[in-house]
Amino acid sequence: MEGKSTSAAYVEEVSAKKKPGFGARVKQHYKKWWWLHLLFFIASTLIIVLCVVYVGFPRIAQDGVNDSTLEIQNLTLSNPTSTSFHLEQTALLTNNDQYHPRLDAFNASLAVEGGKPYAYIQLPAIHATKTTTSYVNQDVQITDMDAFADYVNQLLTQETVNAVVKGRTDLHEMRLPTTNVRYEKTVPMNGLNGLSGFKIVDFDIKLLPEPDGANMIGTVLIPNPTVMTISMGNVTFSNYVAGDFIGTTALQDLVLRPGDNTIPMRSTIDQTLVIKKVVADYKDGMLPVDIRGNSSVYAGEHLEYFEKALASNEQHVVLDVGEKLNALGGGNLLSGSSPPS
Repeated sequence: MEGKSTSAAYVEEVSAKKKPGFGARVKQHYKKWWWLHLLFFIASTLIIVLCVVYVGFPRIAQDGVNDSTLEIQNLTLSNPTSTSFHLEQTALLTNNDQYHPRLDAFNASLAVEGGKPYAYIQLPAIHATKTTTSYVNQDVQITDMDAFADYVNQLLTQETVNAVVKGRTDLHEMRLPTTNVRYEKTVPMNGLNGLSGFKIVDFDIKLLPEPDGANMIGTVLIPNPTVMTISMGNVTFSNYVAGDFIGTTALQDLVLRPGDNTIPMRSTIDQTLVIKKVVADYKDGMLPVDIRGNSSVYAGEHLEYFEKALASNEQHVVLDVGEKLNALGGGNLLSGSSPPS
């Protein structure tokens, strides 16, 4: 009996010393080390929040800027000089993001796609709601003349010009840290398309030239399919028939506004040469004339960037000079009789 009693006591002692279960051990661990786990949780949360704020938010902000759009609604280029111009521009900014941040004013470069910046402008601060209007009204210095000449040439000769606006600025959204973003937009704009639709609407030939030497007075139509108003000064064109120079045409104080522009023209023409060509080669009185720009002068200063573009963009018109010349010559010019003296 004594042996059995000792054995039972031993089993009882072993059972008493059996290890606690998993749940009990976890409970004991957290009871002892709760403060350490709390610190770990706080540190982890802080790291995640900081990553979102300082890494995630700048990316979100930049993506929002990238997804926004810029549309030039109207643009006026006035008071041009050989090194500058005055710019007045209204643009519509569309923000497709759920955030409506504020962007500080910043210095932005202007260029055509694939080209170097030709100037810099100061863009105003904006609150980027769903749609925001931005207004610029400032004198602009041309920083790269070759790049600006290329822009003017594309504007004059092409149907579409891709303008590029680029810069950096600070973005503010509620109480989140200020972040610096890159602003870069390519804006498709209508060009003058080679002055497509250019034509001489009407003209009169004068035997006696006026005081400025003009002996052909008329009206020119120049369509402007753009949103731009462009001051070009006094523009002069050279006129040719079959490669022979026949005279010049002047458009005074030329300003191209959106839509159709009807402009007075004053031409100084070699009438004797014109009559000879009509009698010899154009007996139907329909005279094909090639018109090539050669000068643009504003406030007494030549604007080479306009002159180069105009010279590269030749216009072709056919003038019905037969009726005009016959009226002046008594109806005999096209029959081959001598022109009036």
